[in-house]
Amino acid sequence: MIRKATLADNARIHAIRMGVHENVLSDPRLVTPEEVDWYREHAIFLVAEEAGEVVAFTCANHQTGLVWALFVDPAHEGRGHGQALLDAALAGLVAAGHAQAWLTTGSDTRAERFYCHHGWRDMGRGQDGSIIFIKALV
Repeated sequence: MIRKATLADNARIHAIRMGVHENVLSDPRLVTPEEVDWYREHAIFLVAEEAGEVVAFTCANHQTGLVWALFVDPAHEGRGHGQALLDAALAGLVAAGHAQAWLTTGSDTRAERFYCHHGWRDMGRGQDGSIIFIKALV
């Protein structure tokens, strides 16, 4: 089940973000509680549940077309949660008027392969070495 994230989901979302094996957040201070609150209150912030437990989440900025986050609990990978969340977030971006979405991710990761496999185009590297991907939505 996919639904809008709530304040009650914050602890589980944080646990998922800190529990991933790739694209690890090297400095948790880089993601502030205020930023998370803004996404939850104003942007597209969705969670996937399995058996009543939040197992994955995504955030997308409806103003800029940025897919800010897409993370799946490692114990629940490979079950389609990431793709379902991404599809829902992209539908939200289309509804907000975007013709293109963009995101960044680490290179040589499963995420990179996932995005390539699902039609995202590699636009090069950011200053931090991450890959910048874009995808046409319409």
